[in-house]
Amino acid sequence: MTNRRSIQRILLNIGLDIVAATVAVPLAGWITGTAALSGQVWAAGVVSLLLASIPFRLPSQYWRFTGLSDLASVVGAAVLAALIFAAGLATNPAMHDGARLALGFGLCLLALLAAPRIFYRLLQGRKRRAGDELKTILLVGDGEGADLFLRALAAERAPSLRVRGLLTLGARQTGRRIQGTPILGTVGEAASILDALAAEGETQACLVLTGADLPADELAALLDVADAREIPVRRAPRPTTLQSAGAGPAQPLELQPLVIADLLDRAQVPLDRDGMARMIQGRRVLVTGAGGTIGSELARQVATLGPSQLILLDNGEYALWQIDLELGETRPEIPRQALIADVRDGPRIRDIFERLRPEQVFHAAALKHVPMVEANPMEGMLTNATGTLNVADAARAVGAMAMVFISTDKAVNPSSLMGASKRLAEMYCQALDIAGHTGGAGALRCVTVRFGNVLGSTGSVVPLFRRQLARGGPLTVTHPDMQRYFMTVREAVGLVLQASVLALGGAALPGGRDGGIFVLDMGPPVKIVDLARRMIRLAGLVPDRDVDIRFTGLRPGEKLFEELFHGREPPVPTGHPGLLMAAPRTADPAIVGRAIEEIGAACRAGQTHLAMEMLGRLVPEFDHNPGGEAASARR
Repeated sequence: MTNRRSIQRILLNIGLDIVAATVAVPLAGWITGTAALSGQVWAAGVVSLLLASIPFRLPSQYWRFTGLSDLASVVGAAVLAALIFAAGLATNPAMHDGARLALGFGLCLLALLAAPRIFYRLLQGRKRRAGDELKTILLVGDGEGADLFLRALAAERAPSLRVRGLLTLGARQTGRRIQGTPILGTVGEAASILDALAAEGETQACLVLTGADLPADELAALLDVADAREIPVRRAPRPTTLQSAGAGPAQPLELQPLVIADLLDRAQVPLDRDGMARMIQGRRVLVTGAGGTIGSELARQVATLGPSQLILLDNGEYALWQIDLELGETRPEIPRQALIADVRDGPRIRDIFERLRPEQVFHAAALKHVPMVEANPMEGMLTNATGTLNVADAARAVGAMAMVFISTDKAVNPSSLMGASKRLAEMYCQALDIAGHTGGAGALRCVTVRFGNVLGSTGSVVPLFRRQLARGGPLTVTHPDMQRYFMTVREAVGLVLQASVLALGGAALPGGRDGGIFVLDMGPPVKIVDLARRMIRLAGLVPDRDVDIRFTGLRPGEKLFEELFHGREPPVPTGHPGLLMAAPRTADPAIVGRAIEEIGAACRAGQTHLAMEMLGRLVPEFDHNPGGEAASARR
């Protein structure tokens, strides 16, 4: 059916072009004052066009999507047809004004070929769906993104959107036009522009972002302006989608909702990809917690760097199967093994390391959900502290080059068992790193990287809010003043790898040879209640009207404000954007190691209080908040 319709359209195009050539011949004769034209001259004009149209593919042109390239083909075909026509007339001794007639024929043919194509394109561009109301939108952004969107919209058979104008980042473009659409002003002038349009009786259906270059603070301000006027904000489809839409028949453009990551977007930090490749390429790499949010992203990014073998380790079968299946589809050339193992099981971890002898270890396995660890303290201490000791000792025993330990901001002045157990693990890794430097070549380098919440990770607040929104609310927030640091998982893992490159590459880092902890620059903290309100608005709803926000009180172990640095470990610049270093607090690895083993033994014996007492002595800044009361929360 499709082929038949295509053939019919091609035949129709040929017929219309023949009509144009047939009309062009007498019209050229009338313009040039040439004597009465014979049937042979008419036939020569038609044949000339048919021959000229072949190399320029005129019959296959889609008139509704006529563009500059199509018009260029029309010009070329008209010129070539005029030359062929002139050559044919030269063989006729009765034609004395052949050159002049051929020139007139070419000009008339060009007009008769181009005019209907342009007219049809304009006519189709003004068509609207019968019975549909046009949605008036404002585009936010300039340059290629806006141009692609306007072209794709013009290519629709019956567009339902009408672009009233554009808002740009700079004031210099105001008053100019893109694809005939006026630039009304800047993003900062959005409020006054929307009010002026409303006063004229024009109500905007939505604002549409056409690029990814709008800073997060300006986007937040724009959302506030739109929220106050109950105008939704959407994002244009991806550029690849717009390019394909503008090239031919397309489905109606589907505007995309914003995601919360758009509001936390920061300037892209340059990463040393070559250094990462040198660190990973050709080496055996093991990732613990490979099924988790951080571990799986580490596995993905490591796989792109060409390891000789990638070992995925996790104690959850389904999560491990998922990342193993994904890498099998996306990176089948990378040899890999998926191993079910618990980092608390020392003999099992040692056996794996002795058999596979990894050279680089990324330790992401942990229990990270504060209330869950409070409810299961022995499991938390065994996993976060003893598990880290097991992995680090096994890596050191087989001569691994480095172990990268993923820590958390909750390890700073911890009020939870999760944070305190991670701080104890930090202490052991710091001590091993110092010992590794003093031990000479071949000693294990133990790199610790600390950061806050990963946006959208398992157990984080964003998926919780999404589930609550899907049920119609309410959204539950523990306290109106609670703040947290956030970053995307891809950004966090990229900086983890960058920190590893700096630590292992011999860079001159302050504190880098004394067990310093890398701390990712998380940007300013975000109030959770603001995050909840923003997610409600991004869903096209109004907070406290369509969806309620309910405050439930601090949970066990929680603080109002998380920190990235302890008072005794002031931040030190590393010279690389996005990375800071916490000045180290040193300890003896043998002492810390024995203490972790004693805590592990107490946990296995069911002596929870004894284990917690020992943890409190080892981490003196641990101020446990088991009740979750707000009075004990502090910065």
